[in-house]
Amino acid sequence: MAGLFQRVYNWLMRMFWAMEMEVTMVGLQNAGKTSLLRVLAGGEFTLDSIPTVGFNMKKVQRGHVTLKCWDIGGQPRFRTMWERYCRGVSAIVFIVDIADTPLIPQAKEELHDLMSRKSLAGIPLLILGNKSDLPDKLSVDELIDELDLKIIRGREVCCYGISAKEETNLDAVVEFLMKQEPMSACVWGLKIEERAKGRLGGEASEKAEGKHI
Repeated sequence: MAGLFQRVYNWLMRMFWAMEMEVTMVGLQNAGKTSLLRVLAGGEFTLDSIPTVGFNMKKVQRGHVTLKCWDIGGQPRFRTMWERYCRGVSAIVFIVDIADTPLIPQAKEELHDLMSRKSLAGIPLLILGNKSDLPDKLSVDELIDELDLKIIRGREVCCYGISAKEETNLDAVVEFLMKQEPMSACVWGLKIEERAKGRLGGEASEKAEGKHI
């Protein structure tokens, strides 16, 4: 009953209140984080994106909801920053290049190291297999197995195959992010903090080439 009340409450906030949600995008270099964020924010896809140095931030507006998205560099020297920028956010987005299979084991290692941090307990996790438009890419089921996502517990975990270039499944990505707990809500100029401590996984489902785990 409490879960149903929370969902109805969140829906009402999205309908009538201006809300800001904060998400952090991480992943190895060249996974397509910056290109994805640019497209989500209304820009055009480009093949010659400059690797992110440190971090980048853009806001994605959808109706009353503002998604404040942090894009953190994926080079080894920036990975120590991941945990700091993932603390207290509404969701963590981990992006993987599913056409570059030799790097999948390294992505798996970095992902599970990040998920083991106590400061990030309970924060929903969205895995995005980017570059689904390329040949010889992994399927969603293969990515779930390769990253060993089924052993991740204590948080909602969802996995989608996407293409930032073709804008495949990006609506599903935004939908997932917008249904998470907001950082804050604002009505009539009053700011109300709404940061939840975390959510546990729900029932398994499949939609738009994605899976809850």
